[in-house]
Amino acid sequence: MLNNLLTKEQVKDFKEYGYVVIKGFYDCSLEIEPIQYGIWKILKILFEKYHIEVEAKEFSPKTFDYGYQKLISVNRRYGGEVYDAIKQIPAFMRLISLEKNDQIFMQLRNTDTPAIAAAGYGIRIDNPHEERYRSLWHYEYRDQLRSIDGIVFWSPLVALTSGMGPVKICPRSHLGGLRRSYLKDPDNLEKTGAYAMRLENEASLIAQYGTVAPLSEPGDLVLMDFLTLHSSGVNISERSRWSMQFRYFSFEDPSGISINWTGCVANGTQLKDIHPELVID
Repeated sequence: MLNNLLTKEQVKDFKEYGYVVIKGFYDCSLEIEPIQYGIWKILKILFEKYHIEVEAKEFSPKTFDYGYQKLISVNRRYGGEVYDAIKQIPAFMRLISLEKNDQIFMQLRNTDTPAIAAAGYGIRIDNPHEERYRSLWHYEYRDQLRSIDGIVFWSPLVALTSGMGPVKICPRSHLGGLRRSYLKDPDNLEKTGAYAMRLENEASLIAQYGTVAPLSEPGDLVLMDFLTLHSSGVNISERSRWSMQFRYFSFEDPSGISINWTGCVANGTQLKDIHPELVID
């Protein structure tokens, strides 16, 4: 077992509330800026590809996404190209597999067999006033599977304000266990896949636990239990919210062993095929 990186108080908070915010966990110059630089380079390539005139700016961690709003205003589909490309930036892949990620997972779950969920990592781009791709209330195990003892690693690439819609969390909701969901959202028919699923008794659950929306900045890390209810906030600012997500789980957990550590939606698996008891069709 490696050295513990989290304080006893942080471990206690995670177990009690189902989440914890670790300030300055990642080194901005060594671990975050190379990812921001990679995004900046990809945007430059696409500006040239689609002949979009954007004022030339030197790279800066604070403005790495300059011109992105113009890009998607020309064609929203170009934003999808950015989304697919940036998850392949080597610096992002290195951050996902940092040894210190292993360490905090092992400390929180008391295991020495951590695993990274394949197809369970990416960089979200939540655009201003856009609803179609916003993640509604859910818990990670429902959408990812792998094992119930999993943990979400969530870290922003921009300094978040309340107007940018930081992740909303229901404290202590992980204590409620697995919950049933509807497969379709009648209020958002354009949503598909995991985006379309809605929790049973969603409004009453949110009222029961209440919500928090911690602000964070590049280098910070938010950890969430796989059973913690959370959702993307609504971005009413003028800038997209760029944030990294990846998931760790344990090979030792009986729940994962019983389903062969199967992934879910992103892996082409239907929740009803693994947990029919959790689906309201």
